[in-house]
Amino acid sequence: MNLLNFLNFKKKSKTPWNEYYKSEKIKFEVPEGSIYNLINKQVSERDGMYAYSYYGHNVTYKDFMRQIDSAARAFRCQGIRKGDVVTICMPNTPEAVISFYALNKIGAIASMIHPLSSEQEIKNYLINTNSVMMVMIDLCYEKVAGVIKETDVYKTIIVSAGSSMSMHMKLGYIFTKSYKIKKPYFRGEYLHWKDFIAKGNNYHGRVESETDKDTPAVILHSGGSTGIPKGIVLSNGNFNALAEQVKIIFTKLEPNDKILAIMPVFHGFGLGVSIHAVLHIGASVDLIPQFDARHFDKLIKKSNPSVIVGVPTLFEALLNTNNKKLDLSSLKYVVSGGDCLTESLGQRLNDFLLEHKCSVQVMQGYGLSEAVAATALAYGNHNILGSIGIPLPGNNFKIVRPNTQEELERGEVGEICISGPTVMMGYFNNEKETNDALQIHKDKNIWIHTGDMGYIREDGIIFYQSRLKRMIVSSGYNVYPQQIENVIESHEAVMKCTVIGIPHKYKVQVAKAIIVLKNGYSDSSSTKKSIKELCEKSLARYSLPYEYEFRKSLPKTLIGKVDFRKLSEEEENKNNGEN
Repeated sequence: MNLLNFLNFKKKSKTPWNEYYKSEKIKFEVPEGSIYNLINKQVSERDGMYAYSYYGHNVTYKDFMRQIDSAARAFRCQGIRKGDVVTICMPNTPEAVISFYALNKIGAIASMIHPLSSEQEIKNYLINTNSVMMVMIDLCYEKVAGVIKETDVYKTIIVSAGSSMSMHMKLGYIFTKSYKIKKPYFRGEYLHWKDFIAKGNNYHGRVESETDKDTPAVILHSGGSTGIPKGIVLSNGNFNALAEQVKIIFTKLEPNDKILAIMPVFHGFGLGVSIHAVLHIGASVDLIPQFDARHFDKLIKKSNPSVIVGVPTLFEALLNTNNKKLDLSSLKYVVSGGDCLTESLGQRLNDFLLEHKCSVQVMQGYGLSEAVAATALAYGNHNILGSIGIPLPGNNFKIVRPNTQEELERGEVGEICISGPTVMMGYFNNEKETNDALQIHKDKNIWIHTGDMGYIREDGIIFYQSRLKRMIVSSGYNVYPQQIENVIESHEAVMKCTVIGIPHKYKVQVAKAIIVLKNGYSDSSSTKKSIKELCEKSLARYSLPYEYEFRKSLPKTLIGKVDFRKLSEEEENKNNGEN
């Protein structure tokens, strides 16, 4: 039976977390209508308030909606219709956010991808999602130019990171960075953002499309159990439900408050929490397209944010600042997600916050892109160091025996399963993976099997323990060993490759490639260089192996599989020996 047919089926069930919420919070309704509608209907109440800021350029909610409307007309002028997929390959710039909401207004689907993706990865994303148009940062031009003709994309909109900066910042960008970027010929299939918007002024047809909460709106991308990237289809209701959940939790956040939007828009955590939920509340988003750990203290001082949302790596950078006078008293919320926040790092961060006049402690969140990246949070009285707290309102958690639907008792470690209004519609054109991940349990609800291990205490507090799959999380980015192995094993000199995660002081984990060469090849510097060059061409920068090791053979299990656990243990013993 195709589970996608049951995604709209709702059945209330008792949960042990009801006592933690007031009844009106448990019964909240997912807003009807589109992602765009949720923000637009509140604009009249926010006259003069800033929606976002970007390098000295502040934009009010009223002007922000005008920008969205102009972009929506421009997309329609270029032929984009309801249901079309448009890929956004951008860092955190205004054009990325404007495009996201503009596409949603006309009923199109935004496919969000990483600008650091390799040439081959970009090609695959475009083909696998049937994308017909692309909005892209100019830094990606050379990668895209080589593959765009092999896709169905008929128009690519080029954006400069400096386009929306204030005048003095824009001049600085042009003289220091922009001149180094290879410029495309703006003709035919390429169009500059300002010309794209200008052409839209000539469009006078219908723009807004009637969509509801169950209409597909966004495609995020994640690797599967095989390491092959999958498109995660999320609805308007998925994103709007998360926005409502965050609004319920962030009771201290007010319209004049500001959030540092460092988490990228191509990630559910960044797009759902740092952008959409914040705009729903009516606060302001400070868009940060490129994070520089060396100047984090200066960024905080300049922005004076009320909220910082980031991965543990980001908070490591905060701890490393030498600015003793840094004032963090403006912070109302500090949220860590995207990877496990260790108890030691959490304690060090809390001590640092206290020392710098901050009255709150870090809250660890937990989620996955398949549920818009935020499903539980350790907050308030439920903020137990090392835990992921309790489910967001409307969500439900259970722990099952891995690869089954058998629910375990409190305190028993098993696979985390989640049910709730933010759970994805499914994987794009991938029914098998969808049916593996989304399962109907005895309660008739749809549960997503996360592949993560954890347990629930008697009091309902949830603890994450480890990954069931082999995925590596490096600086908050998911790295899939199978994907790296496939690339390296395509090299003519390689017979076998296995990738494991190894500890890294700053990135938490990085990939290490252990390689067995074919007979007749030696582990010379030229061979290693050739393999590294192949990886650099085929993999995103954050996925590149940090170390390459050559061996004559790999350890095997009794049934003949590569013994990944033994390799990891060897690496752990090596590190313990060094310490």
